[in-house]
Amino acid sequence: MKKRAPSPLYQLAEAAGLQAVWEDAFGDTQQVDESVLRDMLGRLHLPSGSDAQIRESLAALRSESVSADAALVIGEVGRALVFPYTGPLSYEVNLDGGGQVRGTASIAGPGLAAIEPLPRPGYHSLSIGTRELTLAVAPQRCPSVADCNGTGGGRAWGVAVQAYGLRRNETNPQWQALHGAGDYTLVGQAAAAAARHGASALAISPVHAMFSAAPERYSPYSPSSRLFLNAAYIDPAAVLGGDAMLAALRDEGGGDAGPAPVSDYIDWPDVVQRRLQVLRRMYVQFCHSGPEALLTAYRAYRSRSGEALESHARYEALHAMYSRQLGPENGWGDWPAALQDPRGAAAEDYAAAHGEEVGFHAFLQWLADEGLAEAQQAARHAGMGVGLIADLAIGTDPRGSHAWSRKKEILVGVSVGAPPDLYQAQGQNWGLTAFSPRALQSSGYAAFIETLRAALAHAGGIRIDHILGLARMWVIADGAQARQGVYLRYPLDDMLRLVALEAWRHKAIVIGENLGTVPPGFNEKLEEKGIMGMSVLWFEQKRNDENGAGLAYTLPADWPASAMATTTTHDLPTVEGWWAGRDLAWRERLGEAGETPGAQQARAQREQEKTALWRALQAAGCTTSKLSAAPEAAPRDEILSFVSSAPSALCVVPVEDLLGLSEQPNLPGPPPAQGPGHPNWVQRLPVPVDQLFDEPSVQRSVAAVIHNRNPA
Repeated sequence: MKKRAPSPLYQLAEAAGLQAVWEDAFGDTQQVDESVLRDMLGRLHLPSGSDAQIRESLAALRSESVSADAALVIGEVGRALVFPYTGPLSYEVNLDGGGQVRGTASIAGPGLAAIEPLPRPGYHSLSIGTRELTLAVAPQRCPSVADCNGTGGGRAWGVAVQAYGLRRNETNPQWQALHGAGDYTLVGQAAAAAARHGASALAISPVHAMFSAAPERYSPYSPSSRLFLNAAYIDPAAVLGGDAMLAALRDEGGGDAGPAPVSDYIDWPDVVQRRLQVLRRMYVQFCHSGPEALLTAYRAYRSRSGEALESHARYEALHAMYSRQLGPENGWGDWPAALQDPRGAAAEDYAAAHGEEVGFHAFLQWLADEGLAEAQQAARHAGMGVGLIADLAIGTDPRGSHAWSRKKEILVGVSVGAPPDLYQAQGQNWGLTAFSPRALQSSGYAAFIETLRAALAHAGGIRIDHILGLARMWVIADGAQARQGVYLRYPLDDMLRLVALEAWRHKAIVIGENLGTVPPGFNEKLEEKGIMGMSVLWFEQKRNDENGAGLAYTLPADWPASAMATTTTHDLPTVEGWWAGRDLAWRERLGEAGETPGAQQARAQREQEKTALWRALQAAGCTTSKLSAAPEAAPRDEILSFVSSAPSALCVVPVEDLLGLSEQPNLPGPPPAQGPGHPNWVQRLPVPVDQLFDEPSVQRSVAAVIHNRNPA
């Protein structure tokens, strides 16, 4: 029987990268409704209301494809570079870092030419005929942990921390007012402390720029911009010195808010207000009588950061002004139309009239940049081979700085999320926007490269949140439910090569958070490029027979060597919390477990999982106990020994598991209809950074990890 050709609508959807048919987490084939396809195509500026519109949209895509091919030629060391071209075949390549290569191109097909493989990675310049092209030549693989550690082998380990949760050992009440949350100085101190115990890396939560005028929006995975840093993490004394900070505190009105109460939870509005109040006074002092060397450094930073910094600083100033008028939830879409264009006359006039305010926000970014750079230097000076592992969020808040200043780069009127799966039956809408794949290709991936460079500027590694998004994103029209989305494909091979190239240029390792509904062949592509996936203990389960009965945990020897090993993530329970069913109790409290039988079933399932994990600990030789029943208390050291014995080149232990904490940093899900929810993104560590490893229980946990890591 002859296969029916797809309808014009489905042809357009396919050409636009929309996946009309897909397989869900349960293995079932799903087909996207035509109404969803038409709506999404319209938001991608591809009208599909009639056959004529579909033909016009298809023609537009074909035209874009031809022009995009010339923007950037992406290849790999050891392979010929093929690109659209007709004309004289003699060429010259000026290599990144110096040197030239000359030759004669070959015909690779109709309208295509090819040049010989180039000797090293980099961004090279090709001259051929009358054309000038940029060649992005990636290494075959990203740097490895062994490369960064300067060793030929060995298995490294690191610690993961939520930067905001780091605590200072501060006794001065006036200074305590500024230290109600973590800062970049504490990140460096935490790295140095971990390095003294043999750790090669410190993985930190995202430190992207947030909303200075709306500290209530504090989820680190919903940033305003990924090109700049969170000003709330600035240590006021770090760059300008303690005397300058004390002078600001002593100024008339300084410190008038009084000492902050010591708490285990961060009051973000209070912390941000206090820090910005002091930093604003320090800025005035700095501009008036700052040390010439520091003034020169600030001006140089502002100059080299260019239009991107000026746009972000203008956004912050405008957002602060309209937050006073409209409330902190305002975004640029609520502003007067004339100010919605960052390059328009109204924005220019505002910046000219409010130069001091715009300069203040540029000053904050300079301090943040200096602070994070110092933290990475502290990590490396303490002996870490990798140092900081930055966390790159999957997208940005559509109300924020990036969306205001870079509208052509992003998807507008669309949010990204995840389809229904085993853990979120209704799917997820993250309320974020992401890059437009068509805009990426037409611009030579400039925005993606810029984002990678910003994340790697002061880091020895990068964790890419939801790296599955380099292959496809679940996109949801504004106003639609999460399950009413559709997958949008991205140019995976090109983006992976650019990740590898930027990692090589920065001598950094790459970790990809590859949890969720994984497309076929995706993990193999990560492995080919030397990008570590993630092996998370709670997901390393299997069934013992063909009928799916007999739950068991995969022994660590069988975990993939190409993935980073860890107990948990920021969105999942800690070891203590999982063992006690703390996450289940929260979901029952928040009404996510459904009827009581559902909650009982979840608890019964957890008991089975605990028994299975206990048996795995015994089988792996991580405990000498012969008891068949799982113990009442969490066998934390045994579990850390279990995970750290995996063949992974890197094992990362969350600090919550070293300290034996029961609450996870974040519990995903909608907020409760009434009453307090889970304390997401506000929990502080119970001990200051300089005492993190002092407790005997922590030292035992660290010893359990080091024993299996065989540091080289």
